[in-house]
Amino acid sequence: MARAFAPGKCILFGEHAVVYGQPAVAVSIEAGVEVSISESNRWSLEGLPFEPSRHPHISHIINDIFKYSGPPLEIDIKSSLYSAAGLGSSAALSNAMGAALQELVNPEENLDLVALARMGHSAEANAQKGRASPTDTATSALGGCIVVSGTSVPGTKHIFDSTLETPEGSRTWSVGRVEIPKIEDVWLVLGFTGIGSPTGEMVEGVSELLKSNPLKMAEIEAIGEITSRGLSALSSGNMEEVGLAMNACHHRLRNIGVSSPELENLISATEGHSLGTKLTGAGGGGCMVSLTRNPQRVAECIEIAGGKPLISKFGSGGARILMKEN
Repeated sequence: MARAFAPGKCILFGEHAVVYGQPAVAVSIEAGVEVSISESNRWSLEGLPFEPSRHPHISHIINDIFKYSGPPLEIDIKSSLYSAAGLGSSAALSNAMGAALQELVNPEENLDLVALARMGHSAEANAQKGRASPTDTATSALGGCIVVSGTSVPGTKHIFDSTLETPEGSRTWSVGRVEIPKIEDVWLVLGFTGIGSPTGEMVEGVSELLKSNPLKMAEIEAIGEITSRGLSALSSGNMEEVGLAMNACHHRLRNIGVSSPELENLISATEGHSLGTKLTGAGGGGCMVSLTRNPQRVAECIEIAGGKPLISKFGSGGARILMKEN
């Protein structure tokens, strides 16, 4: 048996705009996905027959990335992330699956986190009809605070570049890491609306909006400028300015139609106890995030407003192997 874990992520600023080459800043969170794989006499997932068409991320990694031809596999998944909630659950699944399968078939090799991030991005793009930025998979694989942009961002440590052929043409992103000061008194509190938000559908919706109303590209560009300001504040440890950037980013995301009444309800409920609060991820439902010095109070506000809270420290570790047994 081989077991691996990959964390979820939270985008502080820049979602959607990153698909069009603008920068995005994301941090890994403590919750994530654990995948266990063992050889078996039949293909199974969670004790049921494995149906590749229903699980495109997993089947892409098994068949297209590894070109696996060994014995059938028994695959088990444990997740502490809300599904379709903007927390990168599919990216965490892809990364944990890739790490576990590599450990099973190539146990002598050390886990290459950059290769894992590329593998996860390929799986995400395959499942999302060619539209996927590497933000979720890079943050989940590498851990910490990750910056993704169309070009290398000053003040970050460049890690790798990623290119993808999308329906809109070729896209290239630069993936870097930013070292942030040790933050002891600020937390992230995520609030799940209880309504799923499939990333592919939301990304497609923004694409259609930009085609029908090209002037809306100004909102995408504004998100990019806000993200750069937020990154500068994050690098210097100015969490008040980080919060302001989060608020400004949410305003622009609302303008491109990716918020929802349920998200706005949770954001309104928490803004009085937050440095900043916004939707995180694709939107349309899913999760919001609060940057706060009073996480318990914000979690209570989310629950009272009908949401499900999840408290996390800033920037957990990345993907990792948990166990290998013969």
